[in-house]
Amino acid sequence: MTRDRDGVTGIAEGVFRLHRAGVNCYLVAASDGLTLVDAGLPGTWPVLQQALTQIRARVADIDAVILTHGHFDHVGMSRRLSDDHSVESHIHVADALLARHPYRYRHESPRVLYPFRHPRGVPILTAMAGAGALTVKGITPVVDVVPTQPLDVPGGLVPVWSPGHTNGHCGFHLAGRGILFSGDALVTLDPYTGRTGPRVVARAATADASTALRSLGNLAATEATLVLPGHGRPYEGDVRRAVKDALAEKVA
Repeated sequence: MTRDRDGVTGIAEGVFRLHRAGVNCYLVAASDGLTLVDAGLPGTWPVLQQALTQIRARVADIDAVILTHGHFDHVGMSRRLSDDHSVESHIHVADALLARHPYRYRHESPRVLYPFRHPRGVPILTAMAGAGALTVKGITPVVDVVPTQPLDVPGGLVPVWSPGHTNGHCGFHLAGRGILFSGDALVTLDPYTGRTGPRVVARAATADASTALRSLGNLAATEATLVLPGHGRPYEGDVRRAVKDALAEKVA
């Protein structure tokens, strides 16, 4: 598999993938404004500016950040957006504490052994560190993400309850367009192992793998036809097929 280059990619009309160091976030340019789905790493900032330049917008034009979960590699730009541009981040209540302390997360397996057991993950983790993964500041988020209730943000995304990776993980569904932002509930690249294809993230960063696997059913129920994960390339096709493939993979 060729290396996934950093930068901006137009995924669908008004939807842009911002990729840096193996981590994705997404800019949604809707008729009623701009929403950022996840906030990547601190080093994603130039990529965000590039995306905004493409649509002739500024950082201050972003109306909201909606967070799939509170891990450090998904809240990386949130503090800067809040402090410098008054852009608030929104999250499910069960991940609010994690967003404030993004390194204090539950995981089923010790992280220290993964670079030895899965050397393909080392370049990805190294790139993440170079993009600021070790210096992320926590935030005080707005706690108003409720599963199945459309968010009052541009695009009207609908939260999809998908805990397991974290206690309060939610995907976001653009229901009328068949687009699912799956966060880390369903990825196509595991940063800890370097493995690709639909899967659940390794136990090194997953709180409860059994719950995470059960949550895939909620993602499948959306019947989305384009899955945009927190790590890895977009999955074009029936989300139910992606879920089937993920269930067939052993969680590392």
